[in-house]
Amino acid sequence: MDDKETLERMHHQKLYYCHNEELLARQEQCLDRLYDFNQTRPTEFQKRTELLKEMFAEIGEGCYIEPPLRANLGGHHVHFGNGVYANFNLTLVDDTHIYVGNHVMFGPNVTLATAAHPIHPELRIKQAQFNRPITIGNNVWIGAGAVVLPGVTIGDNTVIGAGSIVTKDIPDHVVAVGNPCKVLRAINERDYEYYFKEMKIDID
Repeated sequence: MDDKETLERMHHQKLYYCHNEELLARQEQCLDRLYDFNQTRPTEFQKRTELLKEMFAEIGEGCYIEPPLRANLGGHHVHFGNGVYANFNLTLVDDTHIYVGNHVMFGPNVTLATAAHPIHPELRIKQAQFNRPITIGNNVWIGAGAVVLPGVTIGDNTVIGAGSIVTKDIPDHVVAVGNPCKVLRAINERDYEYYFKEMKIDID
């Protein structure tokens, strides 16, 4: 399988072998920039912003990512909208595209994984892999330690509970939790009055 065919198969949900010279060379360059990002000081916000613009396929205005950031290809296939916030240890397995909307929040230790391997043991010995893109809508909150698996779409305004394993699509305007992650309930009128248990919202 030549370089061109491997790169083609990477983005079309087909099996390919990871040991490809062109792919490895590209990955090395991307990881060098990721290393630089993770070595920045807290006061070097502008430098972080400039590096993210180089690293990511797209990144909107007002985004903040707390180092360390982990990414297979250094963010090369990552598309962030405006106002995205990520706490520390966001892991992006970005072997194919990850699309994130506006005003999305990631808790600590969240993983978005586009890559998977076949169950077939002999193919795995040969490092066979396939990728499926992840899409996250606008104004989504993904809680600490959640894992989003290949091919998943999460709808607008949805909350994913901490520690959830998201294996299937989740619709708009819901709270979803668990392993596997399932819809717990719709976002309702009470959520517009109380922010936690019996604690009333007292700001506009």
